Amino acid sequence: MGIISNCTASEIDQAADALIAGNLVAFPTETVYGLGGDASNEKAVEKIYKVKGRPTDHPLIVHISDINYLDRWAREVPKYAIELARAFWPGPMTLILPRTLNAKNFITGGQDSVGIRIPNQIIALKLLSVFEKKGGMGIAAPSANRFGAVSPTSVEAVEFELGNRLSRSDLILDGGICQVGVESTIIDCTSDIPSILRPGAVTISMIQDVTDLLLVAENIKLIKVSGNLESHYAPTAQVLLNQTPNIGDGLIALSDFKTPPGVIRLASPNNSEEYAKVLYQSLRDGDRQQINRICVMLPTGDDIALAVRDRLEKAAHNLKLRSS
Repeated sequence: MGIISNCTASEIDQAADALIAGNLVAFPTETVYGLGGDASNEKAVEKIYKVKGRPTDHPLIVHISDINYLDRWAREVPKYAIELARAFWPGPMTLILPRTLNAKNFITGGQDSVGIRIPNQIIALKLLSVFEKKGGMGIAAPSANRFGAVSPTSVEAVEFELGNRLSRSDLILDGGICQVGVESTIIDCTSDIPSILRPGAVTISMIQDVTDLLLVAENIKLIKVSGNLESHYAPTAQVLLNQTPNIGDGLIALSDFKTPPGVIRLASPNNSEEYAKVLYQSLRDGDRQQINRICVMLPTGDDIALAVRDRLEKAAHNLKLRSS
């Protein structure tokens, strides 16, 4: 396993060759780091599942470099999905669409739909473009961490999570700190009306402004997608929501929330966007300091704060599983 910190054109070319050869490449996106493999190579995809410890019926998102490649993977794309793609790609949005024959069961978890995304990060886009020029069709890339754990937003977090599980032929591309910090919005586009299956930086109001459609949520459990388990994104520490921290506890809250005496402040974001960006690194920092409990004060609002609450509620659910 090699880490490439200076991602020049030749290094990107090397990484694309590694993917073509069936190896894995962890790479940055604007949301979190992904663990990439050739989406058409069953053995490469099997390796992704093995390295992550991910259930094989949990589908993967396919990353492409351009909207013109959408029809390689998706069919019967509704008009509103095209409108969303034009508005928010490249960007932190995944569309769930009916699959073509290129999207095999080992990518979709046996479902008749596939998740597609175009990331908005220069290294990711260059890697995808070079990979496609070499004959690749798309890169399958879940987050580059062990299944259910906190997603990585830095190369150091990727190395900590997966460094001892990747082979000598695999690569990690260093793109610095991810700018969004939480995973993409996942939108089900298999019906007449879109529905959000996982909240992210592309919000309900943004989607409705583009499509002029009111979103629905009654089918949220019918399609299996990344991050829709009740327990996910969990650090080793117990995560407690909106509880007063005790001495020795960690604390994540907006900057206007005062730190009680003896409490370890892990993050003081000024707004919801900053909260999302620092969230995962702050949870990891709590584990690094061997803090047993992390109290988080949830941000309010229906912007990216909704995604922050979603991730933290799932992280806190892990405590229920431990005590049940």
